[in-house]
Amino acid sequence: MQLDNRAQTLLKALVERYIADGQPVGSRALSKISGLDLSPATIRNIMADLEEMGYVASPHTSAGRIPTPRGYRLFVDTLLTVQHIDEQAVAAERMRLPVQQPQKIIANAAQMLSSLSQFAGVVQSPRRESVFQQIEFLRLSEKRILLVIVDPRGDVQNRLLLTDVDYTPGQLTQSANYLNQNYAGLTFDEVRARLTGELRQLRDDMGRLMQAAVEAGSEAMAEGDDMVIAGERNLLSVSDLSSNMTSLRQMFEMFEQKTGLMQLLDVSSKAGGVQIFIGGESKLVPMDEMSVVTAPYEVNGRIVGTLGVIGPTRMAYERVIPIVDITAKLLSNALSQP
Repeated sequence: MQLDNRAQTLLKALVERYIADGQPVGSRALSKISGLDLSPATIRNIMADLEEMGYVASPHTSAGRIPTPRGYRLFVDTLLTVQHIDEQAVAAERMRLPVQQPQKIIANAAQMLSSLSQFAGVVQSPRRESVFQQIEFLRLSEKRILLVIVDPRGDVQNRLLLTDVDYTPGQLTQSANYLNQNYAGLTFDEVRARLTGELRQLRDDMGRLMQAAVEAGSEAMAEGDDMVIAGERNLLSVSDLSSNMTSLRQMFEMFEQKTGLMQLLDVSSKAGGVQIFIGGESKLVPMDEMSVVTAPYEVNGRIVGTLGVIGPTRMAYERVIPIVDITAKLLSNALSQP
């Protein structure tokens, strides 16, 4: 059912007041803050309709009403007026980003999100392509080899290989040269497919070493995806999230395990633009009292990850949305610089 203008105005006023002070909002307060020339009886009737439609609810302890997840969703989708972000605050935080190390930029962006929002900031590290530019084998001791993988961006991954054969330095160099000359620039899956048909030309020992390197390299690249979280302690001061031990346990399990949060960020990156996941509505959010505002970021025009703010469902969305949006743009620019 479509809401008429009066119902939309009252719902907007109720959500904004509830976000501001966290108390159920009564008809008397709505008559003062909504700007509508309506009788208390008319307001009560409209609120009863909104409750019947699932946009607001009445706590047992109060005659006032609070927004439901459905009410929050309608508010952020159609009624929200996004604020202009404080440019001076952004300029001060922006100074954190222009550094040379990509991982440092990502950590600074998470801190920027937390500092500006006063909640928790999260940045998913850029998804690592399973492509290698160069491979080296370093003999550590008998049957222990260090595999060094350099990707096209210059990032380095190391993996320890335990082998059945004690390879000589010459064999290691020969194997690395073969992989680099024939397969550099390909993904490990592509290398695996091509090696299968070509290993017959190689000695068995050398073939096993190369296969082990491909498997270890593929695992190393897959493990590269991670996230940086800043400001988790800010959420301890949010009573909606830390009011009981069950809520605290859910919140810190989310931060410790990260799996569900990573899934949410992956979903967000495919949607494009700022996304709002509201607890009690989105199964991706582990707590009814929590919301996550996200946006994807790019490197040289290609989406490589997602960032966002984690806070209570009762957050000032009109302020958090532009914070997330502009941080995504700043991070994209910082990582895309030559």
